[in-house]
Amino acid sequence: MIARLAGTLVSKQPPLLVIDVAGVGYEVEAPLPVFYDLPETGQPLTILTHLAVKDDAHTLYGFASEAERSLFRQLLKISGIGAKLALSILSGASGEELARYVADRDAAALTRVPGIGKKTAERIIIELRDKLDYLPPGAAPASVGQPAPAGGAVGEAANALIALGYKPQEAGRMARDAAQPDMAVEEIIRLALQAMVRPG
Repeated sequence: MIARLAGTLVSKQPPLLVIDVAGVGYEVEAPLPVFYDLPETGQPLTILTHLAVKDDAHTLYGFASEAERSLFRQLLKISGIGAKLALSILSGASGEELARYVADRDAAALTRVPGIGKKTAERIIIELRDKLDYLPPGAAPASVGQPAPAGGAVGEAANALIALGYKPQEAGRMARDAAQPDMAVEEIIRLALQAMVRPG
């Protein structure tokens, strides 16, 4: 089991980042909140990891904290939730928000995350209800920005949302609605996801 990586950040294109460790480049998939605090490429980086082994692939998933990784592993124990969906859940809701949805039994909020239907949302609530200590604290949701013209950052944000499972047309709309002038790609993605997951 690979528990952590310490090396140089080579690239970061949500949900994938590449870390050079002693000349070996490791591909790591991470939830979007991890990307908010990453250093610039070429800088040193240490990240906690979880190695998922399948017959056709060995995939590393990266996390900024032990609490985040523990929550990921708790989600994997739930029937019907694989690593990709667990990553999408952690990208679409902070630990604080997920704890609130579980405590309030708010299945409707969970179904706003791509790939989660009503039955899966109910399973998440049942399985995590007694494990709220595993849910890490997160920042309070930020306000959604005003629409901005599509540009490079908006396009990159839309592509990241597509990689998380949103349809291209929906991803483009989400990115445009969240964007403000001169906003970074990671910030556009964060606001777009919060707007989708937050109960309306």
